[in-house]
Amino acid sequence: MSLVVGFVGAGRMGRPMVRRLLDAGYAVHVCARRDEIREEVRSWGAEVAGSPAEVADSADVTITCLYSDDQLLEVLGGPDGVLAAVRPGTPVVSHTTGTVATVTRLAAESTARGILLDGPVSGGAHDIAAGRLTVLLGGPADAVYRVAPVLAAYADPLIETGPLGTALAVKLVNNMVFAANAQLLAAALTVGEELGTSGPQLLEALSRCSGNSYALGVIHRAGGIASFTTNAGPFLRKDVAACLSAATDLGIDLGVLLHAIDAGPLELR
Repeated sequence: MSLVVGFVGAGRMGRPMVRRLLDAGYAVHVCARRDEIREEVRSWGAEVAGSPAEVADSADVTITCLYSDDQLLEVLGGPDGVLAAVRPGTPVVSHTTGTVATVTRLAAESTARGILLDGPVSGGAHDIAAGRLTVLLGGPADAVYRVAPVLAAYADPLIETGPLGTALAVKLVNNMVFAANAQLLAAALTVGEELGTSGPQLLEALSRCSGNSYALGVIHRAGGIASFTTNAGPFLRKDVAACLSAATDLGIDLGVLLHAIDAGPLELR
């Protein structure tokens, strides 16, 4: 009998994860809000459930891919949430990039029976489809060991970071670095245009020179800073806000990272 993977949140990122899990031979039970997504994953061979709790009740491993802390609290928390609905000791992986305080609060709930792991990701839907999504994973070592083969359906590399919350800490630092780099590139493009070169020309040149970076590659593939801002802006602002919240909770001064984020032309908070 196949291991059953419960999945909540089959959106832009979650949908290709479900496909990869099915292709890897897992029995996948999915809860999705949109009718068209439910019909699509059913056509792939997934079983569609009526609620997150129904998904969790039948699963050996449950994965959630939700947008925000608010959604995570709604779906995982409380007496009717995923963490309470799973069988005792069942791993529950959260791919949400949110705050450490939220996952530690959920894990500490007295009604929770599942073992929560924070598993924020770096990459896009195209990386998931190719099986090369970077997944950071924090939580108890035995639970990490149990979920690693499942996540390997779309995760490469899978980086173990330590106890619960450490994966989010790493991801939030990463996102601040990415946001700062994006601001520097937006400022550089403005300077380049003042010097007489177009945005596309400068992006192409920088991508071949020592000024290249991962952020530059993302902006270049997006077609320039305007389209990058439209598509990635809401996610960047959410991630920057989460990092600022975590830093405030811990009394950490973000220093030059925050200065770079605030000094550039992009509106990131």
